[in-house]
Amino acid sequence: MPVAASAIYFLNLRGDVLINRLYRDDVSGNMVDAFRIHIMQTKELGTCPVRQIGGFSFLYMRISNVYIVIVVSKNANVACAFKFVVEAVALFKSYFGGAFDEDAIRNNFVLIYELLDEIMDFGYPQNLAPEILKLYITQEGVRSPFSSKSSDKPCPNATLQVTGAVGWRREGLVYKKNEVFLDIVESVNLLMSSKGSVLCCDVTGKVLMKCFLSGMPDLKLGLNDKIGLEKESQLKSRPIKSGKTIELDDVTFHQCVNLTRFNSEKTVSFVPPDGEFELMKYRITEGVNLPFRVLPTIKELGRTRMEVNVKVKSVFGAKMFALGVVVKVPVPKQTAKTSFQVTSGRAKYNASIDCLVWKIRKFTGQTESTMSAEVELISTMAENKSWTRPPILMEFQVPMFTASGLRVRFLKVWEKSGYNTVEWVRYITKAGSYEIRY
Repeated sequence: MPVAASAIYFLNLRGDVLINRLYRDDVSGNMVDAFRIHIMQTKELGTCPVRQIGGFSFLYMRISNVYIVIVVSKNANVACAFKFVVEAVALFKSYFGGAFDEDAIRNNFVLIYELLDEIMDFGYPQNLAPEILKLYITQEGVRSPFSSKSSDKPCPNATLQVTGAVGWRREGLVYKKNEVFLDIVESVNLLMSSKGSVLCCDVTGKVLMKCFLSGMPDLKLGLNDKIGLEKESQLKSRPIKSGKTIELDDVTFHQCVNLTRFNSEKTVSFVPPDGEFELMKYRITEGVNLPFRVLPTIKELGRTRMEVNVKVKSVFGAKMFALGVVVKVPVPKQTAKTSFQVTSGRAKYNASIDCLVWKIRKFTGQTESTMSAEVELISTMAENKSWTRPPILMEFQVPMFTASGLRVRFLKVWEKSGYNTVEWVRYITKAGSYEIRY
C-alpha cells in the first residue's frame, strides 16, 4: 500500500509550524499538537521515527533544523513515506540552490505550496524528479547567497516526460560518438569450514551502464540466464544452444526497464537514462565458481610459538589474473615477533588488527602461492583461555571473470536515425565476505 498521507507538516526545532498541507479530511488542523506534546516535549525524538498516538501514525525525519512530519490514519508503507521525504527534500534543494533549512522555507512559502500540490495527490506520491517538475513549474526559489546557481537547461519537449512515459531521459541529446559501456560487477560471499566444506556461498551482482547515445534509443540486453533462453527458444521454435545457463535470484531493475516485456518475453528492454546508472541487481546461490581456494595449516607449538602455513590456489583461467590480492591471517594478541617466507608478494604483521597480512599485487590464474610464518608469543599468566581462531579473510579483484558464470549474449541498440554504436562489456569479480575457518 502506498503512503496515503493525510497531512504533512514542516516544523522548526521549537515545534512551530512553518508550513503544512492537509491532503485528506480525516485529520484536523491541530493534529500537530499531539506530535508536539507527546514526542517533542518528552524528548523522545531520537528513539523511533514512527509513533502512534490516538489512532494516527506520525512518521518524522529531521533535515537540518527542520522536522518533516507525515501523518497517516491507516496502515501505510513506512519505507515509501521516508523515501518520499528524502526525494522531496532533494527537490526543494534543487529549487533553493542546495539549501534546505528554516530560512529557506520561510523565503519560499508560495513555491513550496505549489510543489506540495504537484508531488502528492490525495496523499499518494507523484513524480518528484526535479528535471521534470522544472519544465512546468518554472518559478525560481529564493536562493542562499552561498549557493551556486543551477545551470540546468530546460528540455525542449516536456510533454512525453511529464506523462511519466520516459521521465528519466530528455529528448534532443546529440553525441559525436555513440557509445555504451556495460560493467558486470560481482561480489563473492564465502564461508568455509575448517574441514574445507563450503558452509555458505552466494554471489551478489549488479549491471552498471554508462550510455552516451543520441536521440531516444531502445536497447535490448540478452543474458545467458536459464529462463530467458528457454523463453527465447519457445518464441523462435529452436532448441537451446549448448552452453552454461544460470538461474538469477532476487532480480531488481531500474525504472527504465520495460517490465511488461520482461514478464512476457524475458528480455531486458529499456530506454536508458543519459550517463551512468545501475540497470539491475541480482543474486546467485547455485553453481558458484570460486576464484580462489585457501588451504591453511596452523600449528600451536606450546604457549609461545606458532607455525602458520597458507597455500592459495587460483582456480580461474590461466590467461586471467587477479589484482590486489590480500590474505589476512589472525594471530593472538600477545604476538611478539614474526618471520616470513613467501613465494610471491610481501607479508608483514599488523599489530593494530592482530593479523598477518600477505599482499600479492598480481596473481596469475591456475597457479599457487604459499606463505610460511613463525610467530613468537609472549607468555602471560592472564591468558588462560584458549584462542578462538577467527577466520582468515581474503580480498581480491579479478577482471574479465564472473563467479556466477553470467555472460552478455548480445546488446542491441536501435534508434530511428540508424546510427552506429560502439559497445564495451567488462566483467569484474571482487571479494565480498570471503572467510575461511581453520
